[in-house]
Amino acid sequence: MRLNILIGGKAGQGLNELASILARAISAAGYYSFNYRDYGSWIAGGPNFNILCVSDKRTGSFDKELDIVVALDDKTLDLHKKEFKKNSILLTEKNVSIENEKIRNMYFAGALFKILGLDKKFLLLEVDKKFKGKSLYDEDVKAVNSSYDNYSGMSLKLKSGKSKEVMNGTEAVVNSSLDSGLNVYLGYPMTPTTGVLTMLAQKQKTGNHFVFEPENEIAVANMALGASFAGSKVMIGSSGGGFDLMTEALSAQGIMELPLVVHLGQRGSNSTGVPTYTGQGSLKTALYGGNGEFARVVIAPGDAKEAYDKTREAFYFSEKYNCLSILLTDKHLLESDYSFDNFEKSKLKVPERKIDLGKKLVRATSYEHTKEGHTTEDPEEIYQSIKKRVVEKTLRIKEEAKKFEMYKIYGKGKTLIVSYGSNKGAILDAIDNIKDVSYLHIMYLSPFPKEIIKHLEQAKKVLLLECDATGQLAKLIRAKTGFDIPQKDRILKYDARPFQPEEILSELKTRLK
Repeated sequence: MRLNILIGGKAGQGLNELASILARAISAAGYYSFNYRDYGSWIAGGPNFNILCVSDKRTGSFDKELDIVVALDDKTLDLHKKEFKKNSILLTEKNVSIENEKIRNMYFAGALFKILGLDKKFLLLEVDKKFKGKSLYDEDVKAVNSSYDNYSGMSLKLKSGKSKEVMNGTEAVVNSSLDSGLNVYLGYPMTPTTGVLTMLAQKQKTGNHFVFEPENEIAVANMALGASFAGSKVMIGSSGGGFDLMTEALSAQGIMELPLVVHLGQRGSNSTGVPTYTGQGSLKTALYGGNGEFARVVIAPGDAKEAYDKTREAFYFSEKYNCLSILLTDKHLLESDYSFDNFEKSKLKVPERKIDLGKKLVRATSYEHTKEGHTTEDPEEIYQSIKKRVVEKTLRIKEEAKKFEMYKIYGKGKTLIVSYGSNKGAILDAIDNIKDVSYLHIMYLSPFPKEIIKHLEQAKKVLLLECDATGQLAKLIRAKTGFDIPQKDRILKYDARPFQPEEILSELKTRLK
């Protein structure tokens, strides 16, 4: 069973709130869910929508054709009518009685739960978690009860089962950073990393960390170096052009050897691009941004569970090796809700910082320097400094990384799909429906797992899948392993939208004839 539910309306009508509550309530009732957000760069008035995929099997994507449409305005029906099935269920104001416009989304929540045939207690529990103690809480509860009890249309009569856990990528990064001992988070608002900034700021009341928004990304990165020098575990975050502004300070980090975690959330196109949509065009920026040579780790999770685990690993490398750790995500991963049978937290212990402040003079400088921190232009001193800081440290990080899951193979088959990041969900959902296809999911991009060459060479056919226009991952694979994936075997998507299983299946059928 797999249902795709579109929830559409105007920005400001609480669509994302509604979809998030439904995803969690449906998962609590025993079904897997995946919640995709699609919204333009506006505050109110423009057309937005979420697609909530509900299944009795694990899912990490959504489909194009819609089983149920929840339309909070008339324009939604016109915009998406080409995606309707012949028997799609339409839920509109015509069959939902709205008594309070301020909470119209909760009327639709109750009616949709009745259509699904699930017990409303699961929905009310999520409403409690979200709204209890807020001014409209009583009205929210009444709206759910009223619309659920009074809806008399078709019911799918789904049966409840074992509850699932739900988490989006932003929540995973936030929770993992706090569990890793985060002391300071600095960021300047930029989609899609703004959610991490906002959530960490909200958690300051109960956490033991400090969040601050400087005047720009240059200040973010330089303040982060100061905070790290003072002994704090620090993470900063940005996207696209914001990350570009940070790269001078990241080069300084490389020579100062101050632990620093950077969260780079990718979005569509370059420059301002399409700010609220997704893409994977910043891979090379993450790998090579900054001048000169210095040790860095670049890790790319594929779903919320991996985002939790890999954030912890980013902190681990940063603190143990005084290096730059870049967590590479994207809008699709950060803002989508994923469900899991059991969300076990990583038990990896992040090293505690050893601080000698007050015992001896400690120096950090962007100038080339001796091991005591004195600036130097002596060629032998420069050689020894770079050897220790770049060559030897990089080798130690490569060996250490082998202790972790750097890549993973899913399925068995002579055809091998290669990809990374949030493409994982759609690929897994696609290969569930086709025989003899496996998936190589790469999580470590630096250091790169050269061991994947054995899987590439054993495959009868290798297809690469990326959300960019130039095949940046393909070029990285060729540079690191010598294995070339020709242009004709690259499935590249660069319309700022994520892959859907149907697109992948269509490409597979065409390319495997």
